[in-house]
Amino acid sequence: MSLNNTKDRDISVKFDMARPPKKQAWYLKPLAWALCLPELIARKSKVVKRNVEGLKPPYLLLCTHAAFLDFKVATKAIFPHGATYVVAIDGFIGREGIMRNVGCIATRKFVNDVQLVKNLVYSVRRLKQTVAIYPEARYSISGTTALLPPSLGKLAKLLAVPVVVLNTHGHYMNSSVWNLKSKKLPVEAEFTQILTKEQVDKLDYKEINTRIREAFSYDDFKWLKEKGYLIKDKNRARGLEKVLYKCPACGVEHEMRSDGFKLVCGACGKTYEFCENGAISALNGKTEFVHVPDWYEWERQCVKAEILNGTYKIEDDVDVDSLPNSKGFINMGKGHFVHDQNGLKVTFSENETPKTFTKAVEENYSCHIEFDYNDKGDAVSFSKGDDTYYFYFENLKNVIVKIHFAVEELFKLKVEDYTKN
Repeated sequence: MSLNNTKDRDISVKFDMARPPKKQAWYLKPLAWALCLPELIARKSKVVKRNVEGLKPPYLLLCTHAAFLDFKVATKAIFPHGATYVVAIDGFIGREGIMRNVGCIATRKFVNDVQLVKNLVYSVRRLKQTVAIYPEARYSISGTTALLPPSLGKLAKLLAVPVVVLNTHGHYMNSSVWNLKSKKLPVEAEFTQILTKEQVDKLDYKEINTRIREAFSYDDFKWLKEKGYLIKDKNRARGLEKVLYKCPACGVEHEMRSDGFKLVCGACGKTYEFCENGAISALNGKTEFVHVPDWYEWERQCVKAEILNGTYKIEDDVDVDSLPNSKGFINMGKGHFVHDQNGLKVTFSENETPKTFTKAVEENYSCHIEFDYNDKGDAVSFSKGDDTYYFYFENLKNVIVKIHFAVEELFKLKVEDYTKN
């Protein structure tokens, strides 16, 4: 189903971020449980609870994020209670009414959202509701922990409630962001109170951040191997070239392609098998990386090296979509995209008026990306103020993961104390 609309809608109509959240409607709770149950049974979902004696709502629930299944497991983990869920604005498209009635709060990804903080405080203090947040802000790209916002510790101090982490395992392997076809593997999760209210009050925000990061550690590829599960899909490598875009044999970028369970470099011919146990094995020559996350992190270091030597730059013509509200996307037409050491600059037209969209390096610690999105292809997305833009590349292919690496590495180099907070 296409979510795009035409340019004739009024882009000035913005989503009302200031409207306070509602407590989850009682009559929708049984419906939510009923909708979750079949897949939880099919995946043999197990939730192990730790250090939860005496835990009662409200608390701050921080969840890892790998697939849509995350939401269903979270519903199981907090049963029989409800929660206020933080959801990106694209999750409200065409269903804003029901999303608000089940207690959701909208936000735009990777921005400083003061109104969101106010709504979270309102939910905890006025509604006495647990607030559920997915701080990685997008599905995991590599099946491992993404960067977490440095503001989490400060948010925990502000809310002054217990902090619980829901760390899921197997969700990524069931439905990887680059290949959403379900693999029908069992899943499990750990629901752990990592900080009591007294500890939140006592500790400084930096120590709270450290404990959250430790609790968020996961590696779905390692988990798959340890469990002995196998991915039987003959086309299991389909889409993996979007993540593993650089050949470790010849170093050429964006020429990797998938063929069933194989990855093939179009430049040098090096061929790899994506094995049933999630490992990588070269079919000709040596295997540079057995572990997918190792290949992924090598690519990150390559991008960082480009930044340090001053050669990093991504430039292309793009198709531009705007998402000002929950009515759907508005196509803005063609634009020109440049991302380099200075940040992002995109020129296009808005209501036939030339517009320049910019983001300084320090404005984004990461960015949102989508694979094969909205029937239009891969997109990178940035938000600013009261709008979100999606950029689809006209000529470049399999480039969005590299851009996301660059956004993160540029930020870390610019904001020196990021990893310390």
